[in-house]
Amino acid sequence: MTDIKDFFIASNTVRNAPDYDSHVLSTLVQTLEAFARVTYQSVYLIDYYRQEFLYVSDNPLFLCGHTAREVKELGYSFYLKHVPEEEQKMLVELNSSGFKFFDTFDNVDKYQCSMSYHFHLKSGTRSKLINHQLTPILLTDEGKIWIGMCVVSLSSHKTAGHVEFHKNGQQKYWKYSFEGHRWQEYISVSLKEEELEVLRLSVAGLTMAEIADRMCRSLDSIKFYKRHAFEN
Repeated sequence: MTDIKDFFIASNTVRNAPDYDSHVLSTLVQTLEAFARVTYQSVYLIDYYRQEFLYVSDNPLFLCGHTAREVKELGYSFYLKHVPEEEQKMLVELNSSGFKFFDTFDNVDKYQCSMSYHFHLKSGTRSKLINHQLTPILLTDEGKIWIGMCVVSLSSHKTAGHVEFHKNGQQKYWKYSFEGHRWQEYISVSLKEEELEVLRLSVAGLTMAEIADRMCRSLDSIKFYKRHAFEN
């Protein structure tokens, strides 16, 4: 059975007390509150020194019927209460592997890194699959994550897992294999602007002929752009 202490390893345990500047933390929370007002996503902050939630937005997507204050007070107990037990083990492994991988980057690059993964949240008889992203906000002098920001949205996948690690500005990224217990490097596909525009207009409901007219291209060109985009 998973315990809260299982989520904390040497790589994500902050042993030396950071400088708790109340003004900095207050400004940080106010910034997150403003962001939460204009996004459909749930956001919250983790304090890895105190091993608790520093802030939780009141977006109901993540709350599982609780108030934001209740989730903040629950902290990591929230995961034990609302994540299926088999996926708790997945999160513990991911936590360990993810933070160890994070430590391979220098302190400047760490601020550019983010990790994305998918797991279920259960509330009563209901269950929903979410996408959970984590990125550092503040680091300690030793380069450990002190404050991490988490962003939660509904998942586009059908199963849990699908772990990816990204560094902003790089085409390469990494996927985590739970079978091999390791990170594997991939190269992200870069679409041309014409291909992106075709996809945007398709999502907006335009027909191929309407897209061709809008972009001043032949119908065959639009078909080529769309086919090439999906092949990638």
